[in-house]
Amino acid sequence: MTTPDTSVLLFFIDGLGIGRRGPFNPLDNLPNAAPLAVFQNEPAEPFLDGIVVPTDPSLGVEGRPQSASGQTTILTGINAPARLGYHKQGFPNKPLLEIINQHSIFRQLRDLGVGPVTFANAYTERFFTERPRWISATTAAVEAAGLTFRTVADLQSGSAVFMDFTNRVLIERGVDVSVRSEAEAAAVLARIARDNRFTLYEYFITDKVGHAQDMAMAREVLTSLALFIRELLVRLDLKRTTVILTSDHGNIEDLSSRNHTLHAVPTIAWGARRELVAARIQTLADITPAIIEILATKRHKNSTK
Repeated sequence: MTTPDTSVLLFFIDGLGIGRRGPFNPLDNLPNAAPLAVFQNEPAEPFLDGIVVPTDPSLGVEGRPQSASGQTTILTGINAPARLGYHKQGFPNKPLLEIINQHSIFRQLRDLGVGPVTFANAYTERFFTERPRWISATTAAVEAAGLTFRTVADLQSGSAVFMDFTNRVLIERGVDVSVRSEAEAAAVLARIARDNRFTLYEYFITDKVGHAQDMAMAREVLTSLALFIRELLVRLDLKRTTVILTSDHGNIEDLSSRNHTLHAVPTIAWGARRELVAARIQTLADITPAIIEILATKRHKNSTK
């Protein structure tokens, strides 16, 4: 029997750093916070043999790491802040969009013949109809490879996950979808990951809550997110799937300020090639090269048999 190809799920969380314990860190003494309970100067709470790698989001550039340049770096392997000379907040500008268009991880994998690849997140109708629109780094990365976007119809049919995996944000907007439990959403994302060589999922409520400095909401969001991740991991075949969780900058781990932090971010690797990921990654610019190494190398080995 032929061994199935290795796959990778990249689980991106916006605004999650490795903070200190204390009254401003919502993860401190938060029950059932594994695997997100990662603190400075102490071992992480283990879950399914995951390896935690403190990862540098500053990339040798002064100032606080920001979303547009950090996400561009994660999704391309190019040190975007160094190219710009500064950290770019919000949405990518023209130089960042050019980097993404040339080096998007989706495009790199497509050009290497690795597929299928996909972005698991559902987009609402407003994304397709509203103009002008601001394009996120993830959206630009998908467009660079000419991939199809998942829609609310895909969400309703159980073949997409919204950035709020519970769907409550959509329901508040009047969209006709049902509430999902963490386990239900995890089952959908696991199915998507099983059907693709590379899958990206993006979650950014953490960054919004961090900027709001809302401790009660932060603890609620992190509890739900941690459960979602645990439910996801137990539904995946970690003998063939590598899961990489990472972030672009710190924020929610220190609610004493509305600003992003200077903390390292946690990259956590589970599954088939976690040791390779742990050895390979030091900065955000190492994420895409590690994924390429896992997927392209495996494909090359299979093609020689």
